[in-house]
Formats: sequence, structure tokens, C-alpha cells
Amino acid sequence: MSHPQQMPQLPGSPRELEGVEQALLALSYGVHVIGSRSSDGTLNAMLADWVMQVSFKPRLIAVAIENDARTLRFIRETNAFTVNLLHERDGLEIARKVVMPSEGSKVRGRSEEAAAQVVDKLAEIPYGLHQNGCPVLDQALGWIACQAEQFITAGDHTIVVGRCLEGERLRPGDMLIERDLGWEYGG
Repeated sequence: MSHPQQMPQLPGSPRELEGVEQALLALSYGVHVIGSRSSDGTLNAMLADWVMQVSFKPRLIAVAIENDARTLRFIRETNAFTVNLLHERDGLEIARKVVMPSEGSKVRGRSEEAAAQVVDKLAEIPYGLHQNGCPVLDQALGWIACQAEQFITAGDHTIVVGRCLEGERLRPGDMLIERDLGWEYGG
């Protein structure tokens, strides 16, 4: 066991990190785009790190989504979503386009005008639609279409367990991982 240590001074995070936070930030995750649609057909895309397969039979995937996320609201409405695995080569460009929330009100400190805005994060990303109505990105490494089967509250996130209905690896290469981005989501 160790005591809190002073980490190197990094822009935006000049604070002391607890040992558990240091360890959690060392975990490595793939970078995914979760595609969803509302019951009226509005589409959304969300960047997600916390995704994993949780069962062989049946094939199930778990995705952790912030409780106040538009994507979670859409998945609860339709029980449909896609998991798009970002490619190491051009995934960073896609990640930058979908990392911010669609709904301006989710970002603290925005003006009333900025908070009222809703951004179409898919506007500049080539995609098609799976038969479940959710986006499948043309430039993804691969994709999986899912039907939500369970919603498990886990602190400030909800774990959505989805049955894998269909999927495909679209091209060779490796998946983009969080470490490649230089960003962190954890701790």
C-alpha cells in the first residue's frame, strides 16, 4: 500500500492523485463509437471507452454510459444500439468529432444560447444504418449491432448489457486505444 503521490505537473491536472486513481488511470481501453437512435428516429453517436464482451452464450456486450447521456436515453427508448470499433489509422479524427456531448446543456458553464444547442455529431462522418436503425460507421475497424437486455445502475454510469445480433470486421488493422489518443477517462 502506498500513500498519495505527487504526479508530474500536467496542464489541467496539477493535483495530487490517490493511489487507486493512479492505478485506474493506468487501465487501457479500446475506443468505440456507440450509435443510437431515439423512438422518433433521431440519431446519435457517443465516444465510449468502457466496453467489453461479457458472455459467449449468448454473445453479450456491456457498455458503461453516463446516467445523463443522450445515448442512454435513446437506448432505453428503443433497446437498440451499435458498437463501432475505431481503427488505429483514422479513428482519432472520428473520436474528435464525437467526443463532446450532443446537447450543449450537458457542459457546465455554457451560456444559455450555447446550452440550448444540439449538435449532429454524425454530420461529417460517413455512415450507414443497420436494420435496427442505428449508425454503422464506414471507417470503423468493425461493428456490432446489439439489442439491450439489461440496464444496471453503477454509480454515475449505467451498464447496458446488449445481445450481439450481428457484426462485421470491415478491414485489417488494430483498434484505436485510449492511450493512442493521449486522453484519459477513468480514475
